[in-house]
Amino acid sequence: MVPTALVTYLFVGLGNPGDRYAMTRHNFGRLVIERVATKFGWSIKEDRHFQALTAKGEYEGRQVHLLLPMTYMNLSGQAVRKYLDYYKLPIEGVVVVTDDTALSFGQMRLKPSGSSGGHNGLKHIEACLGTPVYGRLRLGVGHQGERDLADYVLENFNQDEQKELGSLIDRGADVLLRLIRSGFQRTMNLVNMTEVRKVEPNLPDKQEQIDLTKPQLGGQENRL
Repeated sequence: MVPTALVTYLFVGLGNPGDRYAMTRHNFGRLVIERVATKFGWSIKEDRHFQALTAKGEYEGRQVHLLLPMTYMNLSGQAVRKYLDYYKLPIEGVVVVTDDTALSFGQMRLKPSGSSGGHNGLKHIEACLGTPVYGRLRLGVGHQGERDLADYVLENFNQDEQKELGSLIDRGADVLLRLIRSGFQRTMNLVNMTEVRKVEPNLPDKQEQIDLTKPQLGGQENRL
C-alpha cells in the first residue's frame, strides 16, 4: 500500500441491486458502505455512466469515494474499472467490502490482496483490474454444511443474524473510518488481531485493543 498521506480511497460495496436482494447475505458489503455514507452524512446517488451508486467527499483531510455497482455481482468490475479510470485513482486506494462464506458470521478480515475464493464479484474485479492486489474487507456470513452456496448467500439474513446485523454493519463501517485515519497496515493488524482474540482469548497482549463495535462518528444475470 502507498503511504497513508498520499492515498485517495475508493471503498466498493459488493451486492446485487433491487429490493429483492437488499437484505441478503450477498449484500453485506453493500450494507457496510451505505452505513459509511450515513456516518459521513453523504447522499449516495445513481451515476449511469458508471452503472453504480456513488458518493465522494473528504474525511480527515483525505479524499474518499464510495461505489456501489448496480450491475449484478458477476459484472462488478466494470464499475470499478470505469471509476478508477475516470477519476485517475490508484488501485492502491481500493478496498472492496464483500461477504465471505469461509468466515463464520460476525468475523472480519482486512487484507491487501488475495484470491477470489470463488466469489464472482471479486473474480470479475480482478479480471478488470488485471491484478489480485487490491484491498478487501471480508465479512463472514458462514456456510451451513451441504447447502447450495448460491441459495445460501441469496437468502435473507436469518432472525438470529438480524439481531447482530446492525452492530456488525457499524463495526465494518468503523474499520474503514479507522483505515482512513490510521492507514491500511496498522488497521489490518488491529482488526485481524481482534478477530484472532475471539478464537484464542489467552493470546499475549502485544497489540493495542480497539472496540470496533462502537461507532466512530456521530451524526446476463448471474447474481452469485
